[in-house]
Amino acid sequence: MRRSLEAADAPWVDGRATAGHQGAPVKRNQQIDEASPLARELGAMVLGELERNALFISAVLPHRVYPPVFNRYGEGMYFGTHVDGAVRVIPGSGQKLRTDLSATLFLSAADAYQGGELVIENDVGSDTLKLDAGDLVLYTSTSRHRVNPVTGGMRTACVFWIQSLIRDEEKRRQLFELDRSIQRLTETRADADSLVRLAGHYHTLLRLWTEF
Repeated sequence: MRRSLEAADAPWVDGRATAGHQGAPVKRNQQIDEASPLARELGAMVLGELERNALFISAVLPHRVYPPVFNRYGEGMYFGTHVDGAVRVIPGSGQKLRTDLSATLFLSAADAYQGGELVIENDVGSDTLKLDAGDLVLYTSTSRHRVNPVTGGMRTACVFWIQSLIRDEEKRRQLFELDRSIQRLTETRADADSLVRLAGHYHTLLRLWTEF
């Protein structure tokens, strides 16, 4: 994937092409043209890996995933503090997606560039993240966040948005904790009848809370 992104003929465009009114004034990066065959090919690779990742599925309970967007930040590029738009239209489909969760998949090694930290803010503080290639971070799409200016090297990443089956963040967290507990108890060969009962509670709550 890195070789594809670094190819001389990769169709990089101004990242403001997909920014809304709030984001465009503070967005300075480049991204692979969403309509290009390369974007679709690389996006399919990412989505294929996510479908096989049990932890991602358990935490997110995805209903729809926006096709991954591949971006890069060279020296002096940044994305100022913003909040992701609540609704996005999936290109080429006309389908609307509610952005419950945002995701950043780091594609550059952490020591390949200087600056470029992802900062996620909340009402009690902030988290500053600079993860290694292949690491993924999820955060609620209502979070204020930014990418600090890159002062050297090149930062490449993949971003996308998820509409979960469970709109409410707290309900989604409860289901995740219950599912992980069931998995851990299964690994320890806990009482089979109790596990079936717990699984029954999990799926009852999932049915009650799921939104299509």
